[in-house]
Amino acid sequence: EKEGLKRCLDRLESEGLTVDYIVTDRHQQIQKYLRERKITQFYDVWHFEKGLYKKLDKLSKNKDCEVLGKWIRSIRNHVYWSATSSKSGTEKVAKWTSLINHIQNVHVHKNPIFPKCAHPDLESKDRKKWFQSGSLAIHKVEKILRNKRVLKDVEKLSHHYQTSSLEAFHSLMLRFTPKNVVFPFMGMLCRQYLAVFHHNENANRKQATTSTGKAVYRVVFPRSKRGKSTARPVKTDATFKYVEDLLRLIFEEVVVDPSPFVEELKAIPIPMSIASQFERPSREETIARHVSRFSREAVESPHTGQPDQDTPSVSGLQHMKE
Repeated sequence: EKEGLKRCLDRLESEGLTVDYIVTDRHQQIQKYLRERKITQFYDVWHFEKGLYKKLDKLSKNKDCEVLGKWIRSIRNHVYWSATSSKSGTEKVAKWTSLINHIQNVHVHKNPIFPKCAHPDLESKDRKKWFQSGSLAIHKVEKILRNKRVLKDVEKLSHHYQTSSLEAFHSLMLRFTPKNVVFPFMGMLCRQYLAVFHHNENANRKQATTSTGKAVYRVVFPRSKRGKSTARPVKTDATFKYVEDLLRLIFEEVVVDPSPFVEELKAIPIPMSIASQFERPSREETIARHVSRFSREAVESPHTGQPDQDTPSVSGLQHMKE
């Protein structure tokens, strides 16, 4: 990951582009590398929320913390709200730490940056819904939510862009270059170019609407939600105008005079395959080294010449007969 990031940043700088900030996960080597290059880094909210959810879910299974189970979904939503509704890192932390008071039915806070919850006044008759002040449950939850590492990460959560768009591009790339098919280098490169063309043309598709102008959603059941449904916006159909442009280029320019295009192809350096750096053994040598798992030689002890009693390929009945 570090090497890939290094190459990307070097390429951007060589093209005269200045990187304002970058959004990544919380990989420690990446953090150190970006600090050394003096590039501002923000963290992807989903990766942070996923790690936090695992800790809270585990804690909610304790008998004295069962009330936490009712709050996990709200806490996960609060992560996103704290990140996207704030303009600074200190504001993100202030909103995040206010959650400790909120789950105890306290909605006024001492922090002047965020002195009061943003929601309307609540009138809840269910006292069991709230954490009790001074209880063991609130102590354990606060220990997780106000952990120094957690607060440090919350301060650097991305308020705008996330890595989900990059992951969507990687999924698209697999449609053009499936992993179960081996392509030559040039074929792989061309397919990746096609994936980039398709992505750039369709990256900003709008949400589909009905004939009456109502936004269209579809109900999905993500594995991470454990059986709970969620609404996902349906985008407008993808377009393929880049295909028309490529065909026009082929028939109007490449077919007419292919020589300049051939020269450009020949100028592309093709790296050696990874397998080429190893010496391929002869067929006879490979067969000679091969020992069947059912052969007698494979189950004899190297010290006694007797069958190995722990070898699973020889049954206990066979040992008894011998």
